[in-house]
Amino acid sequence: MEYISVFDMLKIGVGPSSSHTLGPWRAAEAWLQTLNDAHLLDQVQRVRVDLYGSLSLTGKGHATDTAALLGLSGQDPEEIPVENIGSITQEIQQTKSLALGNQNPIVFEPDKDVCFNKDFLPFHANGMKFTAFDLGGKEISEEIYYSIGGGFIVQEKNDDNAVEFLNDRQYPYPIANAAQLGSYCEQSGLSISEIVFENEKKLRDEKTIDAELERIWNTMLECMFHGCHTQGILPGGLNVKRRAFETHKNLIGNHVYANPNEWISAIRKTEVKFRQILKWVSCFALAVNEVNASLGRVVTAPTNGSAGVIPAVLMYYLVIEDHKASFKKIKQFLLVAGEIGSIFKKGATISAAMGGCQAEIGVSSAMAAGALTELIGGTPEQVMMAAEIAMEHHLGLTCDPIGGLVQIPCIERNAMGAIKAINAAEMAIDSDPKDAKVPLDKVVRTMRETAEDMHTKYKETSQGGLAVDVGLADC
Repeated sequence: MEYISVFDMLKIGVGPSSSHTLGPWRAAEAWLQTLNDAHLLDQVQRVRVDLYGSLSLTGKGHATDTAALLGLSGQDPEEIPVENIGSITQEIQQTKSLALGNQNPIVFEPDKDVCFNKDFLPFHANGMKFTAFDLGGKEISEEIYYSIGGGFIVQEKNDDNAVEFLNDRQYPYPIANAAQLGSYCEQSGLSISEIVFENEKKLRDEKTIDAELERIWNTMLECMFHGCHTQGILPGGLNVKRRAFETHKNLIGNHVYANPNEWISAIRKTEVKFRQILKWVSCFALAVNEVNASLGRVVTAPTNGSAGVIPAVLMYYLVIEDHKASFKKIKQFLLVAGEIGSIFKKGATISAAMGGCQAEIGVSSAMAAGALTELIGGTPEQVMMAAEIAMEHHLGLTCDPIGGLVQIPCIERNAMGAIKAINAAEMAIDSDPKDAKVPLDKVVRTMRETAEDMHTKYKETSQGGLAVDVGLADC
């Protein structure tokens, strides 16, 4: 667990959930690869998908069954035109068949072949089992996978091959925790983003790193742009009205912009009083998570449910703090954010099914707070102080989505997490880290302990909190 790449923490995928949509999608892809490697894919005549625990309890609202169908069909979440998702799944429902791996046509009845089991598997709350049968009905493959948050998956029989356990490279700065990261910065004189960049160069060349970071940012930007220019009702039955459109219209008027860059330029020319800043930041965050709730393409940051915090805070910096900021600043921000997220993943969790919403919004707010602090001139110590402040004030936050949908209270929480991140950065930049009473590693440990103590019904099951006290009937 020495190093998790920024590209593992910030993945491009389809909403509404990284653990319940992207993870199962990737698990289906991984299973297809296993079948292919064993030369079994052409022998498969029938498939069954069993979902367990949180994947079952909130799977319908999180489109877990849809993700399984798309993954089994050989569709890629980074490349699939999101407008085609409905027609692809509808065709599978109507024809009761799918092309397994986009090559082997099999009979598949989603209502029968995707099974929702309320019991939990032992390793993680998000468990799933894929089973394949041949022409005679004989079982020829069975594999169990766990979606452990942020789109990461683990195969039950081969956990050592999970991304976070790879230690086959010699990194210049192997990072286990915040204290170690701080020590590297002190000894080398490098910033956190520079430390992370040196590690990333062991995985890919500089040109590729820049190109991929730019692709991540462009996906975030397109998501905000699309969300701010789309009105209507979110799918799922809660009849939640998109709010980013009206907020954006009230802030900037009825202007039409040809592309996101023209849009950014226009925002920079608007009034920037404190109240307007709050509205803009909230608007950016709401826009992203409304796109996410509509099965749109977003970036896990570190999860889909918390995808709006980081782009909203980075956009705040670009349109409010530094109008002349270049890609270099965007790169810094994403590198720092990714590393802080990895520290929480290593020391605690980024899965709401294991830790509640503190593991999603809390971690994303800490990531954004630390990244913003480096951009506005903070030292590595102040960066980690900002991350600690942000998480400290999300400790204990439950995950209780109404109807199992990533809408209420999830969308608003992204706006709140973004505002807290900016506030945490400002407090840290005005503080002497030597006066800090709570180190970042201590708050990571506290978050893990809080997650362990939290009742299961508050961990993405829709069996407690707002999901019960409000519920579908009230909406």
